[in-house]
Amino acid sequence: MLKRVIIVAALLPLAASVIGASVYAADPTGIQAIKDRQAILKGFGQATKPIGDMLKGAAPFDASVVKANLLKVSEGAKKLPTLFPDDSKTGEDTEALPKIWEEKDKFTAIYDKLSADTAAAAAAITDEASLKAQMPKVFGDCKTCHDTYRAKK
Repeated sequence: MLKRVIIVAALLPLAASVIGASVYAADPTGIQAIKDRQAILKGFGQATKPIGDMLKGAAPFDASVVKANLLKVSEGAKKLPTLFPDDSKTGEDTEALPKIWEEKDKFTAIYDKLSADTAAAAAAITDEASLKAQMPKVFGDCKTCHDTYRAKK
């Protein structure tokens, strides 16, 4: 019995740190969540720029670049819904509008759709024609979020 108590006592700090990290409990100001989401969103811009260049004819089509970058966006979109805790509404020059927290389910659904659409596009794009056919849906997902939940610069 004492052995079990010692093991549980030893594991509690580890469990608490894992749980706390997942909900940003160690950051009561929400600043780290803002920084993390800003990094992911900046990464979206970096990932989609070469794809946009291909669509404009400013860069040659490269399926491997398209697929890799779309999968980065898909993975980032899966992480983003957790990075908008209630204590991250202000600070760090966030462009997040209060509407995010008022319409949390709708907001989260956009990232679910973005993740699914980018993964599907990555699988479907094999040439310039399929790139042009698939990307409007992906960029539409981005536009929906920007138009509804991001402050205008």
